[in-house]
Amino acid sequence: MSKLILVRHGQSIWNLQNRFTGWYDVELSKNGLSEAKKAGELLVKKNIRIDFAYTSYLKRANSTLEIILQNMNLDNMEFIRSWELNERHYGSLTGLNKSEMKEKLGEEQIKIYRRSWDIAPPELNEDSEFNPRNDLIYRDISINNIPNTESLKDTYERVIPYYDKSIKPKILDEKNIIIAAHGNSLRALCKLLFNISNDKINALEIPTGNPLLVELNSDLSFIDANYLDRTRAQNIIINQ
Repeated sequence: MSKLILVRHGQSIWNLQNRFTGWYDVELSKNGLSEAKKAGELLVKKNIRIDFAYTSYLKRANSTLEIILQNMNLDNMEFIRSWELNERHYGSLTGLNKSEMKEKLGEEQIKIYRRSWDIAPPELNEDSEFNPRNDLIYRDISINNIPNTESLKDTYERVIPYYDKSIKPKILDEKNIIIAAHGNSLRALCKLLFNISNDKINALEIPTGNPLLVELNSDLSFIDANYLDRTRAQNIIINQ
């Protein structure tokens, strides 16, 4: 039996400012640092062995994972960074305030952009200061792999092949895995793990800095899933 620990990064500065973040690289807020520390403490209490650790290219997820591993006395554990685990790209919405955009575009249109399965926001301009194609952290990534916008379906189609290739074999080998990533990249993974339909996936909420412990059999069949911080747990949607 393997344990898969999914952690959305702690609150970021742009989460605090209610801005669409996506692939833009922002730091954790003070509260986000505390959430990451608590996540590590919760995992220590569960006495869970970690065999492999994964995260995205973005420092809010990297910092969350580093703090968790430090609290687990795993400071020297090497972790794997993958752009495929990045947050969904929010296109031209990147950097904008969510409340202000609701007023400008209407709540229903923003809901479609944020929660629909296969509708992406308008593309981000190539010369935007927020465009990841201009960020040096992606210098080793083909420009063809760096989007200008994404739907959740697009995000799913990069997360799941990476999971199948790099993470799934280790679960089949009964290793325990931790993934510190983002609301939508983890939503995509949960869609697969919990067999959630296209219509229901929009209802899945993933809180920041709260480890979701997923227990899987060696054949990848689902056993159980629970948030370690029950005071901030969200409903887990399974087979809907």
